[in-house]
Amino acid sequence: MTDMKKIVSFYYSSNGNTKEDKILLEPIEYSLQCNDIHPYRKISLIFNYWFKVSPDKLQLIDEVMQMAYNASVIFDDIQDEAIMRNGFPVTHSVYGLHYSINAANCLQFIACEKLINLHPMAVKILIEQFIEYYKGQGMDLYWKEKFICPKEKDYNILALRKSAWLNVMVVKVMKLFSTYEEDILSLASTFGLYRQIHDDYCNLRHDEDTNENSYCDDLTEGKMSFLIIHALRNNPDDKKIINILRQRSKNIDVKRYCVKILESYGSFKYAKDILDELEEKMRTEIERLGGNPPFIKLLDDFRNKMLKTHI
Repeated sequence: MTDMKKIVSFYYSSNGNTKEDKILLEPIEYSLQCNDIHPYRKISLIFNYWFKVSPDKLQLIDEVMQMAYNASVIFDDIQDEAIMRNGFPVTHSVYGLHYSINAANCLQFIACEKLINLHPMAVKILIEQFIEYYKGQGMDLYWKEKFICPKEKDYNILALRKSAWLNVMVVKVMKLFSTYEEDILSLASTFGLYRQIHDDYCNLRHDEDTNENSYCDDLTEGKMSFLIIHALRNNPDDKKIINILRQRSKNIDVKRYCVKILESYGSFKYAKDILDELEEKMRTEIERLGGNPPFIKLLDDFRNKMLKTHI
């Protein structure tokens, strides 16, 4: 387990009032505990296999990335009305809505503050990617609230904004301090798209003994996930799925029924085929770039997680 006290102390603002910062960021310390195992904790190290950024700058870039990610997690859970994350109650259910929002907002600006003296372009890059994230979140919420089924190409744009923004931010900031000349932004973006579809797939491929509160919670949220879009677009006359989404049901039997419909429509197979294509594309690009064992290990972990899930 990561040393949380050491990490949270890094998150403090530059005003020197650590007692106040400790109070303001208490929800963040809890959020860090919930997300300590997340694969995003490895991203900066994986890309640094190529960039070779100095340890001091790498540490700062990595910490800012974690700050940005953890702030986004709190907002994401609030907007999705989530209950659990990685086996823990979501932050706002423990610390309250207002306290959690304020902590996440504060953390975002402290992240910008950390980058001010690092490089003139670093803060600009972070702000640009924050905007991409919020645009992705906004469209996701719009589709969900209006029960609009987007086209797959529109989903892909959203997925890149929601799941590739941190990858792109890290790559662009690292590039400021590296002589590495290869362009790996496309690889970083592809991994973001892969991760979002992978998350959508695994959310609906839960184990039988999954906690009731987290079983297929994308259905409870009414989310227009990759598999839902495939099913609705290819079976426009079937109204069962869209009506189940409208109910925001927490009933496991209802959600299991929806999963069976998705299975019968070939949505799981289609998603897996797309994931296999994206994975092959990334592995080919990594090989072209001379290899990257940590990145390959991460892809192996994602593949193994997908293989372990079942209905």
